[in-house]
Amino acid sequence: MPINLGATFDDVLVEKVATVISTEARAFNNANRTGLDFWSPNINPFKDPRWGRGAEVPSEDAYHISSYVGALIKGLEGEPTDKHKRITATCKHFAGYDLEDWHGNYRFQFDAKISVQDLAEYYALPFRTCVRDAKAAGVMCTYNAVNGVPTCADPYLIQTILRDHWGWTDQQQWVVTDCDSVQNIYYPHEYTSTREEAVATALNAGTDIDCGEYFPDYLGGALSQGLIDEATVDQALIRRYSTLVRVGYFDPPERQAYRALSWKDVDTPNTRELAYKAAAESIVLLKNDGRLPLDKKAVKSVAILGDWANDTTQLQGAYFGPAPYLKTPLWAAQQLGLHVNYGVGVHSPINWLTDHWLHAREVAKKSDIIIFIGGIDETIEFEGRDRTRIAWGGHQLDMIEKLSTLGQPMIVYQMGGGQLDSSPIVKNRNIGALLWGGYPGQEGGSALMDVLFGLVAPAGRLPTTQYQSDYISRVAMTDMSLRPHANSPGRTYRWYEGTPVFEFGSGKHYTTFSAQIIADNAGSQRTVFDTTALVTRCDRSLYKYLDLCPFKEFKVEVYNEGPTKSDYITLGFLSGSYGPEPRPKKTLASYQRLHDIEPGLGGIAQLNLTLGSISRFNSRGNTVIYPGSYSLQIDVDTLAWTNFTLTGEPIVLDEWPQPPPRPESKKSGNFSDDYQAGSAKQVLTSISSSQLWDHEKEL
Repeated sequence: MPINLGATFDDVLVEKVATVISTEARAFNNANRTGLDFWSPNINPFKDPRWGRGAEVPSEDAYHISSYVGALIKGLEGEPTDKHKRITATCKHFAGYDLEDWHGNYRFQFDAKISVQDLAEYYALPFRTCVRDAKAAGVMCTYNAVNGVPTCADPYLIQTILRDHWGWTDQQQWVVTDCDSVQNIYYPHEYTSTREEAVATALNAGTDIDCGEYFPDYLGGALSQGLIDEATVDQALIRRYSTLVRVGYFDPPERQAYRALSWKDVDTPNTRELAYKAAAESIVLLKNDGRLPLDKKAVKSVAILGDWANDTTQLQGAYFGPAPYLKTPLWAAQQLGLHVNYGVGVHSPINWLTDHWLHAREVAKKSDIIIFIGGIDETIEFEGRDRTRIAWGGHQLDMIEKLSTLGQPMIVYQMGGGQLDSSPIVKNRNIGALLWGGYPGQEGGSALMDVLFGLVAPAGRLPTTQYQSDYISRVAMTDMSLRPHANSPGRTYRWYEGTPVFEFGSGKHYTTFSAQIIADNAGSQRTVFDTTALVTRCDRSLYKYLDLCPFKEFKVEVYNEGPTKSDYITLGFLSGSYGPEPRPKKTLASYQRLHDIEPGLGGIAQLNLTLGSISRFNSRGNTVIYPGSYSLQIDVDTLAWTNFTLTGEPIVLDEWPQPPPRPESKKSGNFSDDYQAGSAKQVLTSISSSQLWDHEKEL
């Protein structure tokens, strides 16, 4: 799942995985088994731990997602200058989509109240990389509205920002709706009075393709009523068919190399190795009292307990094709030559003490070590349903607590995309280790056992914050604001005012690392920079957009002081006194994964900061570099840091287009025959759309 790829913080790996996907997709297409238009990736930031589709995205951090999607699109489509795209990718869902069904707020009718600052800084930022920089073929608009306008009917989002501001104007680039979103414009958003108006509004806004029945059913009526002209319809058709030209759909096989791909290019030894690598790199070690790695010579028998210890479906998450094989933790443990004692978990909550605990105790007592595999699955988090709690569900904690009193060493492995409050496990001294594994895929079981027994060292990092379980009672899912206020402690690691169970970027190792920021020459030791000089020195023939202009390369020497070869993810966070208040606690500015650092040796990470890296977004959504004091900190626990200062005046790198006045929704009559979701009352924040767009002048 993408959440696992996010935990690797390895963009090189992401591109390789995406290249395999596009290669195998072409092979399937050549056998007439699939098309070439893929509605992926999902790049909405995972800001709320309750979101049912959080596992489909890589991170809560907008910069992290942006870096990820740049690598992913390159693997899926190839270079923007290639004659043929490998496949067409579709970045979704634009914009402000991260709610399924929360307390009667359905995604089909939800109106996300988003300030222009939060839109530019967070919700739209990954899409900028997708379309402006990576030049993906497609973008999907969403079910929800933003500030009163359904996104698939919003020319401000689709035309002004997506196409005009980001230069996404090629005839081979199109916007598709999420399925039945045009219908949602009419009902339950009630934004138009008729179905024909809904179709015309979507097409006039710049939507090209309807995943639904409204375009074919009501476009003729919209044309005959004069709600839309033929030129607009022609434009949408041109974009559709131009994309087919770009993937070589009409070319003879001899003129396109991708037509030579066949079944021999599917499920190769290299792709199996890559699946294993992705799973292993994504495992995050959150707690370890020294019991890991396990010594295979000392461990003769192991208890494998939990509902997902032998669940192949649980390895895959959501939206997966048939895997060639699936290796569960139980299967992988059996391959190690150990005596494996297996017991299920607590799926029968009423009789768990009699049906499961007694059996689990028997299994555990005859084993040298206990490995409990639990968490959440796709019955808890999925499209169409948000979570109602972020604590461990059922009687899992009861089972874990009772098992921990038996005297055997114990390890807990959490599966599932969303985070769970693991503080009871962290505080339990009888539990030696806690790991997070998400949905690791076909090699998930083998990767886990190899990590537990030290064949591979864990180095993944959490791509989301793990909050205390009461966090969800302190902020409504409908509250889209990031910064803390009277009814919210703040969103994500950048703004959360409390103390999380585990921070974004947390992850331990089997070894100890130190780090220092090194200087190559006297020039690299410079610590004071003038804002105007930073902009004027940028070579605009190389960098079309100022936020992409280089600021400075920081070299970080990482040294392995411990006994175990290991990867290390170099995270560079910026903080300081610059830009408007409130200021984020810190912001991820760059990262790089170093591989296979031997004991007693080191590696050098290159953290390349751009002008965009050191910028802030003001209340008008403008990207600005500010004078002030900056600090670059390496890692969550700050292994090293360096300070620098910007002088001069604030400089606007990008001027965000301001939204027009938002129109009033057009109400109509009874729509119960048109939409099956019902008409549950929507719970909204008190701020109005007009208030959201009113901003003072500010650099």
